[in-house]
Amino acid sequence: MSRKRLLFLLVCLTYVSGIYAGAAEDTHYKTENVIVLVMDGPRYSETWGDSTHQYIPRMANDMAQHGVIYTGFRNNGPTYTAAGHTAITTGKYQRIDNTGRQYPKQPSMFQYWLKATGKKRTAAYVISSKDKLALLTNCKNKKWRDQFRPYSDCGVNGFQTGYRTDLETYDKSIEILKKDEPNLVLINFRQPDSWGHAGNWKKYLAGMKRTDEYIYNVFRYIQSDENYKGKTTIFVTNDHGRHLDGRKDGFISHGDNCEGCRKINCWAYGPDFKRGVITDVSRELIDIPATISELLGFEMDKTDGEVMKELFIKC
Repeated sequence: MSRKRLLFLLVCLTYVSGIYAGAAEDTHYKTENVIVLVMDGPRYSETWGDSTHQYIPRMANDMAQHGVIYTGFRNNGPTYTAAGHTAITTGKYQRIDNTGRQYPKQPSMFQYWLKATGKKRTAAYVISSKDKLALLTNCKNKKWRDQFRPYSDCGVNGFQTGYRTDLETYDKSIEILKKDEPNLVLINFRQPDSWGHAGNWKKYLAGMKRTDEYIYNVFRYIQSDENYKGKTTIFVTNDHGRHLDGRKDGFISHGDNCEGCRKINCWAYGPDFKRGVITDVSRELIDIPATISELLGFEMDKTDGEVMKELFIKC
């Protein structure tokens, strides 16, 4: 081969490799960490569905402009706590024991991610006011059970130790974020669900407003902390809603397919997402882990969810 022809081939290869390198850079995400914040069990009619946003002032006034609000977000599976959180973490809807005594059938995003990265268990965390949500750390699938389990800090001191206050959960969340610097986290705040079940309308609303403050404080921490700022994505959602007025016992309960139970909130924020957007694209709980797997670059072959492409700046 002549030197001239060899030089021509080298130039071509360099050009082509440059194209592919550019393409790879285009699909690289800035997100290195993801935090899912769950406000347990409010109705849409008291949150984003209320034009005054009086019970979620922080999200509406201090957070909304930084991310994307969904007006058509839903839980299309069983509308109770264990099932809703299972959908968020596995990308699958299933009926599951709501006491926490049963593991999800399929592995969670935590297990997939820990296996894919080889990181230590404390890099993934389930933090919850409700002790029963320790169920999210494992699954029944024989190939995955007892493997690649995330750490958990649930309830007073783990499963079957009782619920704790959301203030305690907030404090533990900040402590864990500072100490362990986990990359993949789910945090559950049990209000306003608990006061809803107690039939106390005033405290149900007050619980919502307090949780709104906790969520905002986590958001502020992420924006200011050197380990998280500029490289962390946050999803704020609910596991389920509640019955509408006139449906069964109204706000006190939930668990069926009525619109009050199904229609829920979702707000998404991150370095790879658009800002100041309100979208009516229909999405659901199982789409959250699918989107997280896209952001963090790991496969979830058991999920039924879809990547929420409309969130991305480059879409």
